[in-house]
Amino acid sequence: MQHDAHAHHHHDTSADHSGHADHSGKVSWSMAARATLHCLTGCAIGEVLGMVIGTALGWGNMETMILAIVLAFFFGYALTLRGVLAAGVGFRTAFKVALAADTLSIAVMETIDNGVLALWPGAMDAHLSEPFFWIVLAIALAAAFVITTPINKWMIGRGKGHAVVHQYHH
Repeated sequence: MQHDAHAHHHHDTSADHSGHADHSGKVSWSMAARATLHCLTGCAIGEVLGMVIGTALGWGNMETMILAIVLAFFFGYALTLRGVLAAGVGFRTAFKVALAADTLSIAVMETIDNGVLALWPGAMDAHLSEPFFWIVLAIALAAAFVITTPINKWMIGRGKGHAVVHQYHH
């Protein structure tokens, strides 16, 4: 239930200014993993915060999951915005970059990790104080990471997704 990461790759993958892509647009697995981990971080913050808030307010599973997903997108985008804004880019442009960089990655991660939690027997009824909940959440996040990394690699290699962020980190 967490996502947030953005890799930093040059928008024009035909030139290797980053050391991550060669002239054929190939992207290293380590770069894709870093992008995915960054995305996973924001998502994890939002997911856990959403679960804590929903639980504290006595909300049901569906309401809590919706809040967690909304916050996962918020924190995922916020981490990208922070980096792009720090590069001196205006908010409107930075916001567009964050949307382009993170939307698919966060959506895939949220689908995987929430799917694991929803389908794992007893996970949605486990309390935040129970180790079982955190173990299943860790497995869900790990699954989201493993499944999303090749997607990010494919997108970065085509100048999409996290690749759009990289041009602002030079």
